[in-house]
Amino acid sequence: MTHHGEYKVVGGKLVVVDLEIDNGVIVKTSLNGDFFLEPDDALDDLNSAINGLPSDATHSTIRDAVTANLREGAVMFGFDADAVARVVRRALGHATKWGDHEWEILGPEIIPVAEQVALDEVLTRQIAKGLRKPSIRFWDWDESAVVIGSFQSLKNEVDMEQATKHGIKVVRRISGGGAMFMEAGNCITYSLYAPESLVDGMSFADSYPFLDEWVMQALAKIGINAHYKPLNDIATDAGKIGGAAQKRLANGAMLHHVTMSYDIDAEKMTQVLRIGREKISDKGITSAVKRVDPLKSQIELERLDIIEVMMDTFAERTGATRVQLDDQAREAARELADTKFNTEAWTARVP
Repeated sequence: MTHHGEYKVVGGKLVVVDLEIDNGVIVKTSLNGDFFLEPDDALDDLNSAINGLPSDATHSTIRDAVTANLREGAVMFGFDADAVARVVRRALGHATKWGDHEWEILGPEIIPVAEQVALDEVLTRQIAKGLRKPSIRFWDWDESAVVIGSFQSLKNEVDMEQATKHGIKVVRRISGGGAMFMEAGNCITYSLYAPESLVDGMSFADSYPFLDEWVMQALAKIGINAHYKPLNDIATDAGKIGGAAQKRLANGAMLHHVTMSYDIDAEKMTQVLRIGREKISDKGITSAVKRVDPLKSQIELERLDIIEVMMDTFAERTGATRVQLDDQAREAARELADTKFNTEAWTARVP
């Protein structure tokens, strides 16, 4: 039985594989693509490393077999052992690509921020149960808020006296990462809900640019040349514009979300957030105010117009269709916000 898989390395080359399976074992491998490999006959090393592996081999098993079998001094350009493992897993149906899924786009809708983070949990769990198609959702809100990461200390990250003074609500999300300063209309936030098979074998660091490659294309359309700055910052030559965070559930679903600054009151942000010198010590700057350079300062487009370009680009890349958020999900989010995300027990779970 023949299996075919393809994987385009982010910033690298296309890797293709054709496999033959017999009784649950890979018996013939033909790895090919537009990558570079020296010496030429090291390709035999890659193929023979895969031959004999079970068809349910894990990503790490395949990767380690390739690494161990590659002759000393061989060099792979534009791909690596992880890329080989990924394309083999795709060929075998264990890892998926964007086009394997039927995507939906949920456009911006004004929803309280506590319900926004609740929706992230609700929709991700629906993906895990097979109750929802993979989706991307753009946020909108009409309040001021700080959304802190799952593992951040409330007192170390937020000056609650200043937050109260400025009428800023503080909520905690389920993913890690840093705090998001969100006033109405000042940033662009989206959440991606997908089966974890989309990032099969990828580290968090590798998955960030992979999952957001489409948004770099969208930004390029409007004249913004953006790139990832490890681990999870999105930046331009002018400075940081946003960051990503992720949560992978044990039941096979994934939440990935991004917040980009559109128009920020940096002075107020630094009053409310306790952004210390250690936080910015590796950024090459001395002031947190200078750390973020919002989109509005780089391009003359309204925030919702930028979101439209993003939604169109995502649809072009994935074939996604636009849908409305259903009442059942909204009601589940309201209930979860009341019982979890609006409670002191959750918000201050790391005091």
